[in-house]
Amino acid sequence: MCGFAGFFDLSARTPQPAATASAMAATLIHRGPDDNGTWSDEEAGLAFGFRRLSILDLSPQGHQPMVSHDGRWVVVFNGEIYNHAELRTRLGDGVRWRGRSDTEVLLEAIAAWGPEQAVRRFDGMFAFAVWDRTERRLTLGRDRFGEKPLYWALSDGVMLFGSELRALAVHPAWNGAIDRDALALYLRMGWIPAPHTIHRRARKLEPGTLMTVTSDGTATTTRYWSAAERAAEMAGRFTGSRADAVAQLDDLLRRSVALRMQADVPVGVFLSGGIDSSLTAALMSRLSDRPIHSFTVGFDQAGLDESAHARAVADHLGTIHTELRIGEDEALTMVPDLPRLFDEPFADPAALPTALLSRLTRKRVTVALSGDGADELFGGYGIYRSLPADWTRLSRIPAPVRRGLATGARMLAGPAEGLARIGAAFRRRRSHPGYRLGRAAETFNAGSLAELLSLHYTRWRGMPSPVPLAQTLEPFGEAAPLADPALAVMLLDVGLYLADDLCVKTDRTTMAASLEARLPFLGSDIADFAWSLPPDFKIDGGTGKAVLRDVLFRHVPRALVDRPKMGFEVPVGKWLNGRLRPWADDMLSETRLSRQGWLNAPLVAQCWREHRSGAKSWQTELWHVLMFQAWLEGRE
Repeated sequence: MCGFAGFFDLSARTPQPAATASAMAATLIHRGPDDNGTWSDEEAGLAFGFRRLSILDLSPQGHQPMVSHDGRWVVVFNGEIYNHAELRTRLGDGVRWRGRSDTEVLLEAIAAWGPEQAVRRFDGMFAFAVWDRTERRLTLGRDRFGEKPLYWALSDGVMLFGSELRALAVHPAWNGAIDRDALALYLRMGWIPAPHTIHRRARKLEPGTLMTVTSDGTATTTRYWSAAERAAEMAGRFTGSRADAVAQLDDLLRRSVALRMQADVPVGVFLSGGIDSSLTAALMSRLSDRPIHSFTVGFDQAGLDESAHARAVADHLGTIHTELRIGEDEALTMVPDLPRLFDEPFADPAALPTALLSRLTRKRVTVALSGDGADELFGGYGIYRSLPADWTRLSRIPAPVRRGLATGARMLAGPAEGLARIGAAFRRRRSHPGYRLGRAAETFNAGSLAELLSLHYTRWRGMPSPVPLAQTLEPFGEAAPLADPALAVMLLDVGLYLADDLCVKTDRTTMAASLEARLPFLGSDIADFAWSLPPDFKIDGGTGKAVLRDVLFRHVPRALVDRPKMGFEVPVGKWLNGRLRPWADDMLSETRLSRQGWLNAPLVAQCWREHRSGAKSWQTELWHVLMFQAWLEGRE
């Protein structure tokens, strides 16, 4: 919906506060091309800057920064409060409403109930900064799942905050030093988990969290919502049949989709032809009195192209369908500039087609619904079946025996790697014994289900890392103590992969095109219902999202959508061996890497040589390095 930025200068030294806040917000014009505004309290050293993408209540009554009716509170807000109509009714007739915007509802809810009690009542995606003029207190808040971003940095006595890191960098107090530990996390996973950023002084406000900063510099963080705690609270509450679950979920999803179709601008849907997007499109079609717009992306590579499936679903639903084909020419144009969308290294290859699809979609609509979040809530990924089974087998082996097996595998990995380098039989991809033994050593050393999940996301496994790895298990924490181990893994994914990869990818790529994405599966009621279901309603034998499939088959013929999960795969290997190869040659040259000094130059250069020759495929690891290199080049 929007972008905002600001600062709380505890010493009130920042010159021209309003102008500085305006300059910070100006970097976010892609998030809000329709309007802008500033507000400052110079005595307190606080200033807000704002950019607006007008979606609900296009009139000036939705202008921000917005001051509450009692004059006490001032807010800048990015996102949507979907239950704003219900909250407006609960707030009663005592409020002299100026317009129809959800911003006004959010602000008056904070004025009536205070920030913490207000956010507990919100169903939406949001990040906000609100200033209490009476208590001289700044509060930052972020939604439950991390759909909307909020960064902050405390530097030289100044609290900086904003929707993207680029806005913080405008302020004179900004310190952009790189955090090597965050770099290690990034190279391991391809994204940087909250609260970390690539910068040593900057942080992400974590999902489900409020931060309060007072005029004496005291900062207090409060977690108002936890996925693990809420899931534990909801577990076992649903006691009906599977048919009952299907009917109730169908109704909940209809309501969630209807709320997310609220807009005074055109609304469409991203349609891959898979379960989640097909169900979203089907419900939108049922709820709309005219054909909806659907958009999909296709690749010029067999085995990765789902566009035909999307087209079949679109034909069945009667949508106005638009398809974008992506080949090496589009990749060559877009890839080198991709990191600037994220302000820090980000290596999910699906960011590229999502960014191109967002540009195309924005030509027709201003809002697009997406199926993100369904897999993490309803058990769609294979790891929710395989990792609990792996941990069950592993935990049966006594710990001393596991440690001995790990030591033995590690000792054999080196000689086996040397044998593989001279044996042509082992050169195909990563089937050589050295790599397998290195991975086995790490697996035997895993001490929990959470550690197994961390290994699933880890790249550079079974081999040296391009930077010394700090203790990088910390972001994963421990799996929630639940009776259902699959649910425990899903909850870890909700807090990590969903929040720090999928939501980041969706927000940045869509907002770069001034397009708002909305995620119906992340409605509060949907999550509560998913966590209340028996395990076999979500994972039935070898099939994930079982109850969700049953809902879908009410609306779309089974034959159109019942097929193995493909995922949003991108032909990175083909691109690196094709038109992107000269660019990668330059970025991965040992001379350049040595001059920069951030990575193990000989190791990376060796991996690139092996990848080019076909000896081994390092495409994922190298893509992580390339996205860091492209980001670094943008800074130089």
